[in-house]
Amino acid sequence: MSQPNDRRAVITGIGVVAPNGTSTETFWKSTQEGISVLDRVTREGCEQLPLRVAGEVRDIALDALVEERILVQTDRFTHFAMVAADLALDDGRLTRADYEDAPFAVGVVTAAGSGGGEFGQRELQRLWGQGPRFVGPYQSIAWFYAASTGQISIRGGFKGPCGVVASDEAGGLDALAHAAGAVRRGTDAVVVGAAEAPLAPYSMVCQLGYEGLSTEEDPTRAYRPFTSGACGFVPAEGGAMFLVEDEKTAVARGARVRAELAGHATTFTGASRWEDSREGLAHAIRGALRAARCAPEEVDVVFADALGIPDADRAEALAIADALGAHGRRVPVTAPKSGTGRAYCGAPVLDTAAAVLAMEHGLLPPTPNVFDVCHDLDVVTGTARPAELRIALVLSRGLMGSNSALVLRGAAGPPS
Repeated sequence: MSQPNDRRAVITGIGVVAPNGTSTETFWKSTQEGISVLDRVTREGCEQLPLRVAGEVRDIALDALVEERILVQTDRFTHFAMVAADLALDDGRLTRADYEDAPFAVGVVTAAGSGGGEFGQRELQRLWGQGPRFVGPYQSIAWFYAASTGQISIRGGFKGPCGVVASDEAGGLDALAHAAGAVRRGTDAVVVGAAEAPLAPYSMVCQLGYEGLSTEEDPTRAYRPFTSGACGFVPAEGGAMFLVEDEKTAVARGARVRAELAGHATTFTGASRWEDSREGLAHAIRGALRAARCAPEEVDVVFADALGIPDADRAEALAIADALGAHGRRVPVTAPKSGTGRAYCGAPVLDTAAAVLAMEHGLLPPTPNVFDVCHDLDVVTGTARPAELRIALVLSRGLMGSNSALVLRGAAGPPS
């Protein structure tokens, strides 16, 4: 085992469950083509709500991918996380044989913002409609933010460092930072990421209190960040999981290194204080670049937070310029989530997956539904751009005031 001060945290596996693809391959195909899958909400019980458009995960047979006993014990957000974790492990070619003699060498970290709203709503309806004897025993755990971490750990037999990050939407990036830290401290591998399922009626009613939530009925206009027509964001379900490993350990077992988690930093500037988020996000970007030992001009692409609230978009554009200097006005900026919606903690990890794939394929994915950019940014619109990509910067902000930046360093070309 390499020593902690000599360890680099790298991504060796990616698993995606998203509105535009329920595998890494279909996700990347849709992302590089700029396909928007935003559509009218179809979930039962949501017909009369003012939220009309969202990014739903539709083409997935959860009953064929998750054991029945686990399906009835857990919420949809955990189902997504478990499926994505399996995909990441398969992609990284990590099997039980690799760790059965050292189960404490593998940990699990997830992030969650909304928890198991659908499960919780169902059980509460039984409580008030039928009585306490009809409430299932899993109500006490299925809604909980840590449910996905626990189920993935138990199912895989992972006994290493485990945790859950609850730090607003930016928690998706913070979870990756926790995984990288665990690897640098001596853990060989961490299954890490986030998945959300916030489209049940109770969860959606809770979101109606968000000032920036878009209630536009036209899917092509509901989420248009960085434009004069920006009217907020639309929610989405889904997310991504990764296998993060110590580079030397991964290479020794024959794994393919896809990217390095090179640097991360986070700040807090307060709920909906978008003007203040300019300074906070810029500070996070500078911190992430310092941690990665990366100069601002080395950044080849920025995967933007792209909230779709005019004041927030303006603050992000200024933060990029503040942190990257003149390069901030030239570096390509993209926000594929404008075609899928914001999956809360799942949003920045989907951006991370897209960033790794973009570096591997030498292609900048476009920002769907965005054409009339009104900020001093080089936003990739229309079609994908070929580009040599070595360093990607992923940004995320939460509605409650968290700001995070992650620097990824590319490692290889497309998978064979």
